[in-house]
This record gives sequence, structure tokens and C-alpha cells, in this order.
Amino acid sequence: MKTLLPPGWATPKGYANGVAARGTQVFVGGQIGWNAAQQFESDDFIAQTEQALRNVAAVLAEAGAGPEHMVRMTWYITDRDEYNARLKELGGVYRAVMGRNFPAMTCVQVAALVEARAKVEIEVTAVLPD
Repeated sequence: MKTLLPPGWATPKGYANGVAARGTQVFVGGQIGWNAAQQFESDDFIAQTEQALRNVAAVLAEAGAGPEHMVRMTWYITDRDEYNARLKELGGVYRAVMGRNFPAMTCVQVAALVEARAKVEIEVTAVLPD
């Protein structure tokens, strides 16, 4: 896997501009902040994000992959202002679950998610090297 940073570009913080990889592709559908029994334990944005990331990690593990194999991550959030206001907490939770693995990332605010209590949904593409 190779992180892509065009010459002269500033190094992004917490994500990569692009990633090149070769191998078996693993696609993780959108994971939200509920537990394995599909029950929410919190309505807090950071707590839901931590659970969603743990859910992503569990699906990756099922494929024999880990956070180090992520090449793309898309976040859907319901409140951009809360996301920006809590970036420090978010970074701590992210590193605790995913380590210092920063794939190409997109984050968009949406009006709502399918599950009414969900505040974040995260999908991932990973590549297991040949």
C-alpha cells in the first residue's frame, strides 16, 4: 500500500489524499454506533463514533484484515458543527480503535440516517495485499 501525496501539497492531518494498493478488496457496509445486538448504548456523538469504528474493525477482522489495510473511509454525520467542535475527542477515539492508520477519507453531513438515533455512519474499503 502506498499513500499518495502530490509534490508541493501540504500533508493532510488525519487522512490521506489517496492510496494505491493491490490485493483482495474488502468492502465494509456503513456501520453505525449500535452494538452487535443492534441496540444503541448512547446518544453521544463520540460514543456512537467509537462503537461504529469498533464495528468496522470487527467486520475487517472477519475478512482477516485490520485498520492497517483500510484504503478508503467515508463518514456520514448528522451534525457538522458537533463534528468540528469535538475533533480532539474524535481523534483520540479514532486512534484508540484504528491506530495511526489514515486512509483516503470523505466526510459529509446528511439530513438524517436510516436509524433515527444514529449520529454517524462509517463505511470502509480495505485491501489485503497479495
